[in-house]
Amino acid sequence: MSLYTFDKSKEMFLRATRVIPTGISGNKNPAFAIPGAFPYFAERGEGCRYWDVDGNPYIDFLCGFGPVVLGFGYPKVDDAYDAQRRLGSAFNHPTPRTVELAEKMVELIPCADWAAFGRNGSDVTTYAIQAAREKTQRRKIIVARGAYHGSHPWCTPGHGGLIEEDKRHILTFAWNDATELEDLVVKHQGDVAGVMLTPHHHPAFAEQILPGPTFWSDVRRICDEHGIVLICDDIRDGFRLHMNGSGEYFGFAPDMMCFCKAIANGYSVSAIVGKEELKAAAAKVFFTGTYYTAAADLAAAIATIDELQEVRAIDHMMKMGKLLCEGLVKRGEAQGLQVKLTGPPTIPFLSFANERDFRRNQLFSKECARRGVLFHPHHNWFVMYAHEEADIQQTLDIADEAFGVVKKEFGS
Repeated sequence: MSLYTFDKSKEMFLRATRVIPTGISGNKNPAFAIPGAFPYFAERGEGCRYWDVDGNPYIDFLCGFGPVVLGFGYPKVDDAYDAQRRLGSAFNHPTPRTVELAEKMVELIPCADWAAFGRNGSDVTTYAIQAAREKTQRRKIIVARGAYHGSHPWCTPGHGGLIEEDKRHILTFAWNDATELEDLVVKHQGDVAGVMLTPHHHPAFAEQILPGPTFWSDVRRICDEHGIVLICDDIRDGFRLHMNGSGEYFGFAPDMMCFCKAIANGYSVSAIVGKEELKAAAAKVFFTGTYYTAAADLAAAIATIDELQEVRAIDHMMKMGKLLCEGLVKRGEAQGLQVKLTGPPTIPFLSFANERDFRRNQLFSKECARRGVLFHPHHNWFVMYAHEEADIQQTLDIADEAFGVVKKEFGS
């Protein structure tokens, strides 16, 4: 097999650095993956594959970092988008698509009595904490240490342009440690507005951690006893674990939920839903953006949700995810490697149990990319509906070769 090269990607990146700060911003910057041995720029996508600017095709397990849930170029979603686009998308007023999607979310999500829409996950997580503060008239927000909730100043993992006040009222505790959470609440008694958590813990540069047997029931109890708003950041997990929200998958009921990623199969929509008792507080928060009512994207979200239900996409993704995870463990162990998969099957992450510096993982992801499979060495992966058994088998064969390179370089 001839290994991929990335000459055009590198050339395009150099062009980008002349006119764009850092060349590529945020988590899509080459520094977050494998500089020089990973694609930098995409050209097109179809099904579960996309092609970079060098013409290299990949079986994709990043899915645009989550948004592509049905597949690239999915006809029913693209047709819905195009039909609305021909009528117009950005008007002076919202279209009926806004109301239709809100009604659909309220019908679908158990804790939802109302819904609102943005463009990015960070839009709605920020709206959620403002609504919680308005409802409770308190300041503090508690999150799990290492969790990602967006790029606004209160939650960004970055450093530039921030001041001390941006995170003054953001408190952290260790995931799965309800005792530490309760201690924080008691320490700041009467000043905690909300607790925001992802359904399972998926930090970058770390293994994923599922909730312990009593974690969510403990969190719910603590919030109820102290009048705290429980917010679920379901942006990564949403519509890959359960169609009614990931609270149903893990067995808990939040007060508000935030969605993005898979809600529109790659089009720009985020959503927040909440209970009736938070509606008045949410209404007092000024939440707006020029494109928050963009009708074509909202039409794509409606079509995506309908199709996910119609084809029972989550069932298929779970099956493909289990095949992938079990196959990777089996192939790795056959070569004497200590391969570990964490997280739900539709949102897996691979690590090597005998290392903490990611060098094995970086080499594995690099060798997979050079052979046509895109994994990420530092961020969780995603499975999409377009993945079929043949794609998984081809992936495992390529992973087998990559494991061989890892074994040769590092031993067991």
